[in-house]
Amino acid sequence: MNDRPNDIKRIRPEIPSARVYDQMSSEERFQNETIRPIMKLQSPLLIEVFRNYIAKHKNVFYGLSIEKRIDYMENAIQKDMKFRNSLKGIIIGQFTVEEYLTYIQNSSALNKRMMNIAKERLVSNVQVFERPLTLTKVS
Repeated sequence: MNDRPNDIKRIRPEIPSARVYDQMSSEERFQNETIRPIMKLQSPLLIEVFRNYIAKHKNVFYGLSIEKRIDYMENAIQKDMKFRNSLKGIIIGQFTVEEYLTYIQNSSALNKRMMNIAKERLVSNVQVFERPLTLTKVS
């Protein structure tokens, strides 16, 4: 039997700080119930996707100060549509059909929330983005 909706929800981590209240907007509720757990689950993948982004852009990122690295991350997420769409796909691919139907009712506002959380995730992990070590051949 295909139990995809329950299987998907079962693997998501719980986030005690992502509370849901009756007076919340539907977007905030969706963010806390769906987007945040998916972002936490997908965090290692988001990090690797950004490492690949750095490499594809000639490793310029590694020569930047911390402040400029954060600006670089924000710019990549906000202005590079190919990268942005890739991030959206990583998140939307973890939705149940029901969640997707909710998402498409207000995708613009929810995309904004997703990208803000993606930016938070990458910025909070800025220290993991160090130049990879290159192995030198010992003779």
